[in-house]
Amino acid sequence: MDFRGRVFLAPLTKGGNLPFRRLCLQHGGEVTMGEMAYAYQVKKRSKSELALLRKHPDETCFGAQIAASKPHDAIVAGLAAVERGASWVDLNCGCPIHDIVRRGMGAVLLQKPVQLGKLVAEMVKGIPVPVSVKIRLGWSEDDQNASEVARILEESGAAAICVHGRTREQRYSRKADWDAIARIAAERSVPVIGNGDLLTWYETHERWQQSGVASVMVGRGALIKPWLFREIAEKRSWEPTAEERLGIAFWLAQAMKQHFRDDEKGRERAMRFLPWHLGFFCRYRPLPAERWQEASRQHPLMQTRFADDETDLSVLERLLRDPREELHAALAGELWAAADAADAQQRALDLAGRLPPVAGAAADVATAHG
Repeated sequence: MDFRGRVFLAPLTKGGNLPFRRLCLQHGGEVTMGEMAYAYQVKKRSKSELALLRKHPDETCFGAQIAASKPHDAIVAGLAAVERGASWVDLNCGCPIHDIVRRGMGAVLLQKPVQLGKLVAEMVKGIPVPVSVKIRLGWSEDDQNASEVARILEESGAAAICVHGRTREQRYSRKADWDAIARIAAERSVPVIGNGDLLTWYETHERWQQSGVASVMVGRGALIKPWLFREIAEKRSWEPTAEERLGIAFWLAQAMKQHFRDDEKGRERAMRFLPWHLGFFCRYRPLPAERWQEASRQHPLMQTRFADDETDLSVLERLLRDPREELHAALAGELWAAADAADAQQRALDLAGRLPPVAGAAADVATAHG
């Protein structure tokens, strides 16, 4: 496993499902990661947690992420991931949500760097593939110890360290601190992977070069535009039409049919995910470099709000930009039922004709959460 010179798909809770990872591969992705799995649940052979370790045959470079606080649990989960084809195992030390933290996992491990080092050292000894660790800058703005944590992780044998440029307290409410990521990258010999606020190819390349990180990781940017991987590789924007974006959503629906099965139970399972993905797809806006690159240097475009007040948009474009959750659920149902891409487009247009206009259509629309 080479951790240098790569663009990683982040381990995304709910978003990192197997069909979506396949979609990213279709659009230039090469290195994928599964959703975070609770190690103690994997140890109990929980079917739902073991499913998170499953990869598709097309995923030739796949990493499994686990949340753990005890070495034995972490090793058992890591071995289960290796059995299922994981190229490496990642320990989550950045998740900010309360359920993870109260169990002594995720970002709370940043407050126990010595214990974390021992946990990683045991994982490195017990798991036959590289072990990486994903961290945040610290617990809070007044308690940032990522440099110390990264040093301990390297000394404990971690093969790579991914740094998300925010604290646990900040979650996604502040822009990612790439200066802090750069300092950590300069201090360490192992590859450091930078993560945070990467929405365009030009922002990605500038952050990558200026910070000196070995690789980069994209999360919300890929959820909004799964073709971000191809843009980064080709160093140019792709601005798909509404018809092309609907085709991408239809492809994802078909991939979910294959994964969850084309029956009522499979549809029920897919509808837990597909409308959610449409809620990210609707945030896409074209951001050509000639217009937006300079602005992105002042403030990340992921954190920028754009006035959604264009008046000459097509019916389909307006439909795909609509932020209403009830519309996403209805559109997901139509995509599931469509026979082919042309049928999906006609169903989408029919749906647009049945819906009342969105209230406050000219209001500011954020391109992403936070």
